[in-house]
Amino acid sequence: MNEPILQVDDIQKYYGNKGSLTKAVDHISFTVEKGEFLGIMGPSGSGKTTLLNCISTIDHVTSGHIYVDGTDITALRGGRLSDFRRRKLGFIFQDFSLLDTLTAYENISLALSISGIRPGEIRRRVQETARALNVADVLSKYPYQMSGGQQQRVAAARAMVTGPAMVLADEPTGALDSLSSRMLLSMLEELNKRLSATILMVTHDAFSASYCRRILFIKDGQLFHELNRGSRSRKDFFIQILEVVSALGGETNDLL
Repeated sequence: MNEPILQVDDIQKYYGNKGSLTKAVDHISFTVEKGEFLGIMGPSGSGKTTLLNCISTIDHVTSGHIYVDGTDITALRGGRLSDFRRRKLGFIFQDFSLLDTLTAYENISLALSISGIRPGEIRRRVQETARALNVADVLSKYPYQMSGGQQQRVAAARAMVTGPAMVLADEPTGALDSLSSRMLLSMLEELNKRLSATILMVTHDAFSASYCRRILFIKDGQLFHELNRGSRSRKDFFIQILEVVSALGGETNDLL
């Protein structure tokens, strides 16, 4: 059996001090295999974003270990941590976070340039990734010259071009209208299927979660339930997600 891309081993995350201690993540363990599309759901304050922040190296765990592609990221600090984040993790943000003064090509290639990759190799990788995501024809354009859908795909290309072990998305549809949300979710599904991208998405939205292949539900900092889509249609999976949301106990409005 292959080693999982992500292994979360009994992690805890506390904030505050002994007089006022908040346990945001409470003894959580799970694994993610290469090529999975995993969703993490939970009501506001459940710890789902804190969990993602620990996995993405934005925050440090209080105890436990997180292994990404075989490396214990909880042991990394300083330059080693920055280098690991740049090489192994891709990020898709709510607002895409494209730099307005750079072309699509320059936005996508920035992480490669910082890593000291040779110009010829940068060109090859950018063009290959841009073709895969249908944005090869906008590489010379600036963000303001692109449609919202093109900006979404450029942001995804930027996340994928380094060949990351995982792509992390925190509420990626939070600032989008329904049409743009569907476009982005379809694109993530496409990344997962066509490029075997391993995607970890935090969402409060059942519709968004229905695009995932597996969902972990978090409540009060702990794993509450797990759902696998299996051979179900996305519609049937959506209905099942709503059933679990109801079982969380009066918190449906926080999740939807």
